[in-house]
Amino acid sequence: MLTALSIRNVVLIEALDLDFGSGLGVLTGETGAGKSILLDSLGLALGARADSGLVRSGEAQASVTATFDAPPADHRATDLLADNGIDVEPGEPLIIRRMVKADGGSRAFVNDQPCSAALLRDLGSALVEIHGQHDDRGLLNPRGHRSLLDAYGRCDTGAAAQAYHAWRAAADRLAESRASVETAARDRDYLSHAVDELTRFAPEPGEEATLAEERATMQKGARLSDDLSAVTQCFTGSDGGLAQLRQAARRLDRIAGEYEPLAEVLAALDRAVIEASEAEDRLNEAAEALSFDPARLDAIETRLFDLRGLARKHHVQPDDLSALRDDMAAKLAAIEGGEEHLAALEAEVKARAAAYRAAAQALSAERQMAAGKLDAAVAAELAPLKLDAARFRTVVAPQEEGQWGAHGMDRVEFEISTNPGAPFAPLVKIASGGELSRFILALKVALAQQGGADTLIFDEIDRGVGGAVASAIGERLARLSQTNQILVVTHSPQVAARGQDHMLIAKSSDGTVTRTGVHALSDGERREEIARMLSGAEITAEARAQAERLLEKL
Repeated sequence: MLTALSIRNVVLIEALDLDFGSGLGVLTGETGAGKSILLDSLGLALGARADSGLVRSGEAQASVTATFDAPPADHRATDLLADNGIDVEPGEPLIIRRMVKADGGSRAFVNDQPCSAALLRDLGSALVEIHGQHDDRGLLNPRGHRSLLDAYGRCDTGAAAQAYHAWRAAADRLAESRASVETAARDRDYLSHAVDELTRFAPEPGEEATLAEERATMQKGARLSDDLSAVTQCFTGSDGGLAQLRQAARRLDRIAGEYEPLAEVLAALDRAVIEASEAEDRLNEAAEALSFDPARLDAIETRLFDLRGLARKHHVQPDDLSALRDDMAAKLAAIEGGEEHLAALEAEVKARAAAYRAAAQALSAERQMAAGKLDAAVAAELAPLKLDAARFRTVVAPQEEGQWGAHGMDRVEFEISTNPGAPFAPLVKIASGGELSRFILALKVALAQQGGADTLIFDEIDRGVGGAVASAIGERLARLSQTNQILVVTHSPQVAARGQDHMLIAKSSDGTVTRTGVHALSDGERREEIARMLSGAEITAEARAQAERLLEKL
């Protein structure tokens, strides 16, 4: 529900802060007072085109802030905010702010978080419906009629949507498989040769790194082999250094007991033997690791050259060759078993399509029943609105297959005939603005429980009517206000008398500056305003008495 509207520097409005309550609120005022400016300001906050012409003369920018009650968790506005990364705490009011600069730039915010004008438009349609004589959205837009009928009739659209998505997914799989088989068939010879070549070569992931490392090690061994051999000769043989150390240690051991200082010498010599033995072991290990085998090195280099050559040939990394082989083998297998696989997929698509048709036809039957109920409900509203000769119908017609979708197979459109014998035509083609306004109201009353926006705004819906018709309009607006917040811009005293809140829009001037203001009326002021609406510029005693009667009757 809209709870507040703050406007700054919009055309004739310098500064205006309005509070709104639930139920039916009416806005009245003389022609030219600025009622359209008020609606344009709200439209700006709800995502309408940012026109620099709205900025008050001499000001740098205009701004409009609309405050709404926190939408419930299952409200479409809540989903829109979540989808667009706008954080709103549970129970926190929803504050929408739009700023327009005199040079044409604009900015938008939701709870002080920047957002796009597109998001404002989506939020606006979820929060507020504005209905006027020239409104080309809402009830006048045939694109929304199907969803309105589904909501009114509580039609089960889920089964058709699920069946449609399953059908399209199967059709996509069939198309992909068919394209894959056709492509693979064109490349059969190439695939066969490539798979055979890769299978014989048998590349493995990580093989390039392993071969390169082994080659580098062997090349290093080739460079170090002479030095390693010379060092090894120093250790090995009866004349080697280690043998000499061991022989010296044995001799010293025999005489060390006869002279005590020799014990320390013997200990040092033993340590030298141990260290030399460990050095010999490490040397042997290194020699073994760096052993140079020319045949093996040649084989490694040949394998590495061929591996990299295959990778370049197929435009992949060497480690990806094995996966490429598997992928090509799968494509070859698809050629061989492709027809059988395609036949299975075609059968699945056919079954899914049949399931969708069945679900869509069941949905169509539900819509036909809902259409009959809606037609009767609207017809019951037409006579009190002095549209006795008019007829309303909901057209539920099949579409071409190319237009089928998750919504089913139907085109839904509201049509009317305004005179006996006149053909039915779409709502949007009605000639009379007064008739159009009353049709919208009749439809809105019939669709009151369809779950649209919580706030409905009617702009001069009573234009061109009076008396009993205006009274009927007021009664229906009051009925709608039991389930929705209703704001109506009106010239009809019968409608104004129905309001729970009454605001007067007036224009004032000090001779230099003209301003538009809005004033919430007290009970006495409200009676006086309704009397003015009844009598014109000069308020008579009879008009005041009639205004009193209108208010008392309610």
